[in-house]
Amino acid sequence: MTEQAGPPPPDAQAVEAWRPQRCLLGLPASVERFIRKAADSDADAVMLDLEDSVAPNQKAEARGTVVRMLRELDWGDKWLTVRINDMDSEWAYRDLIELGEQCPRLDAFMIPKVESVKPMYAVDLLLRGVERAARRSRPFALDILIESVQGLGQIDAIAAATPRLRSISFGPGDYAASIRSRIPLVGAPDPDYVVLTNPDDEGRRATHWNDVWHYPLARIAATCHAHGLRPLDGPFPDVNDMDGYRASARRARALGFVGKWALHPSQVEHANAVFGPTETEVAQARKIVEALAQAYRNGEGEVLLEGKLINMAHRRMAVQVLQAAGEDVAALADT
Repeated sequence: MTEQAGPPPPDAQAVEAWRPQRCLLGLPASVERFIRKAADSDADAVMLDLEDSVAPNQKAEARGTVVRMLRELDWGDKWLTVRINDMDSEWAYRDLIELGEQCPRLDAFMIPKVESVKPMYAVDLLLRGVERAARRSRPFALDILIESVQGLGQIDAIAAATPRLRSISFGPGDYAASIRSRIPLVGAPDPDYVVLTNPDDEGRRATHWNDVWHYPLARIAATCHAHGLRPLDGPFPDVNDMDGYRASARRARALGFVGKWALHPSQVEHANAVFGPTETEVAQARKIVEALAQAYRNGEGEVLLEGKLINMAHRRMAVQVLQAAGEDVAALADT
């Protein structure tokens, strides 16, 4: 008996073309009007949520809504991922099978609350059978959420568990619960996490805020870049506080994150603005690449540009800016 031809192995997909993913718009899979708006939004990626935002008695109906919306709507070139239910739940396996077999447009599954390599192995194996049954030509990718200290402690092993893995997002809500934090607004600063300076000559003391989320964010970003994955910052729940959202996004960008979640369409433009390079940054990146290309042709490894000495390290950062702008830099990367 001849074995049926299946999809290519998962590593055939490993870190596909680096499409910008400045904003991941997440929304409940049970609300059709939200899904239709998401398809028309400016978000680079959309996550339809079957987990926390869907009531238990609506899980099956919401799954059917996702199937219909993924087949019916024009999603353009958006990255489409569905957050399935917890792998220990009664719904997760059907999420994978029914969506996997019926939704050829779907790019990835998002696995919540990953705390070890075990769910990664289980999902990978199940999806192999789904892909074979659906005659799928490209493997599904995986996006995952680190939402606990247990997951953070195992993050290096998790990041290496399967070549399907494409991104890791930080889930501040469940993470706060896992460390018994009393923070009033997850994802935002904690007014208790401050230091008080020593008194000055007049007895005055200044309060300096610290970032309670710095350690998990820095750990996730570093691990992602070590494994060629995309680090995505999680949600900022106060959808009316755009200053707070932008500040949260800029903090994440400074730590190496490539994008951030949005819980409301009004947040999308701010994520796009923070994580997308400005025209000035793109123009400067082109200058750096062009100047070094000429230097290399002259047999030189570095060159002065506008009074500053630049070399290969500057070129790497410039290429990243051009990639984030959606420019074709494949030829440049080979130089």
